Amino acid sequence: HSVLPSPADDTVHVAMSTGGVYRSTDGGQSWEPRNKGISAYFMPDPNPEFGQCVHKIARDSVNPQRLYAQNHHGVYRSDDGAETWESIADGLPADFGFVMLSHPRRSGTAWVVPLKADGERIPPDARLAVHRTDDAGATWTRLDKGLPPTEYNAVLRDAAGVDTADPVGVYFGTRGGSVYASADEGENFTEVASHLPDVLCVRAAVVVGSAAPVASP
Repeated sequence: HSVLPSPADDTVHVAMSTGGVYRSTDGGQSWEPRNKGISAYFMPDPNPEFGQCVHKIARDSVNPQRLYAQNHHGVYRSDDGAETWESIADGLPADFGFVMLSHPRRSGTAWVVPLKADGERIPPDARLAVHRTDDAGATWTRLDKGLPPTEYNAVLRDAAGVDTADPVGVYFGTRGGSVYASADEGENFTEVASHLPDVLCVRAAVVVGSAAPVASP
C-alpha cells in the first residue's frame, strides 16, 4: 500500500500490512526487510526481522533518509533510511491508526489520525481529530476545529491526503461517508461531502490557474 521512491537515488521503500517495511537500493532489483525497532507484539517474537503490520509510511519532503510509519499499534520515525526506527507515539491519545501524511515542503511536519485500538477501531473517546507534529514527532498538536463532537467512524489508510498549496491543505474521509477539508494545515476543518459510501481513497491537487485546491474522494 505504500511505495516511496527516493528523490535522491535509486532507493525505494515499500510497506505492507503483512510484512512490514522493505527497502531496495537498486531500483527494485533486490529487496531487504527494514523493520528494526518496529514492534510486532502479536507474534511469538515481538521483534522479528519481518512480519510487522505497518499500515502506512511517508517520506520527509526535505530529508529523504527520514521516514514516518503508522503501525498496527505504534507510530515511528526513522532518520537513517529505515535502518532503525524509534517510537514517536508519546503525546498521542492512541498509537493505533492507518493514516500517515508528510508535509510536501517542510521537514519534520506530519499528520496522523489516531484510532482507539485494533479491537475498537473508532476515534479515542469517540472524538475524531487529526494530530500534527512540526518537530518530527517530539510533540503533537490535536486539531479538531470544525469536526463533529461525536464520531464513531474510522479513517482508512488511503482516505487522507495533502495538497501542495501554501498553506498546505489537509483532507480526509470517514467510513461514515463524510469528507473533511482544511485549507490551513489542519487548524480548521469543513465538511465538504457527506452521505457517501465508505470513503476508501482521497487525493488532492492544486489546479493551475485556480486559487482553490480540489479534493476528490
